Amino acid sequence: MDALTNILSHIRSAGALLGKNLMTPPWSIRFTDGASITLLTMLRGEAWVIPDDDAPVRLQNRDLAVVNGSRSFLLTSDPHVSVEPFYVFAEEGTCTDAAGNLLADEEICLGVRTCGTQLEAEHALLTGSYTTTGRIAERLMSSLPRVLVVPHQQQRSSHLSLLEAEIVLEEAGQQAILDRLLDLVLIGTLRDWLALPEASPPGWHRAATDPVVGAALTAIHNAPSQPWTVETLADEAQVSRATLARRFSEVMEESPIAYLTGWRLSMAADLLERSQDTVESIARQVGYSSAYALSAAFTREFDIRPTQHRTMTADAGC
Repeated sequence: MDALTNILSHIRSAGALLGKNLMTPPWSIRFTDGASITLLTMLRGEAWVIPDDDAPVRLQNRDLAVVNGSRSFLLTSDPHVSVEPFYVFAEEGTCTDAAGNLLADEEICLGVRTCGTQLEAEHALLTGSYTTTGRIAERLMSSLPRVLVVPHQQQRSSHLSLLEAEIVLEEAGQQAILDRLLDLVLIGTLRDWLALPEASPPGWHRAATDPVVGAALTAIHNAPSQPWTVETLADEAQVSRATLARRFSEVMEESPIAYLTGWRLSMAADLLERSQDTVESIARQVGYSSAYALSAAFTREFDIRPTQHRTMTADAGC
């Protein structure tokens, strides 16, 4: 399994919020919904993505942008013009005005999954957002930039046009179709971004073409329950222990054992959320000798016991 397939096997849209926004500049929209991943493209016009915690990023016509992380951000037609948000996109897909008052559908709705000022507005924005769950998804996505952009000329997939056509339909099974199309657009966007000469790919992607680190990662991911050591991982890569330790740290920016521990504990957290297996069973699935050993390591890493983590995520509806 290649690195990109591996990351996306842990990240799937379900019940994603998708829509078209039709506006005449100057305009701005604030996103405070806490989505893990937001995909943006200007179907007409240009805009700027302005994260609260990062530098502004220009989004030209039909560029594809992925905003990574749940922190709020602003999308605006002009970063130099201060304009009250057309609306604030809040949690659970609700829209409010700048003062926090809930907007009624008739105030902004122009059609199926379409809102704005008028159908012939100068600018058209397409958005798709959803929240991922699980520590593995969080671990992998956290290594990507806050905002990544693929210029229109560098896009190699035609799935965006399919998503654009489907987004305004209302038929049986529509949400499932939109979820799958959004997954395809996201996959294509990440793949195209990783191929850009100016991109700074994360370690898990660089490792895919590294015979030493790639072999060690494959061994860890395929068999996390094995009693791996630096020496046995080096045997998998057919290099010396010192060579593996040095090369792994260069590419992944952490030691092989630190990565192994983080991966095992992230897997354990996800299994606690998504399965009914006992802590003892989960411990053995991820390479710990007992529930006690897993609990000690889990508490050190996440500052919460495995049973508490399971209860907390169940109460949150994860």
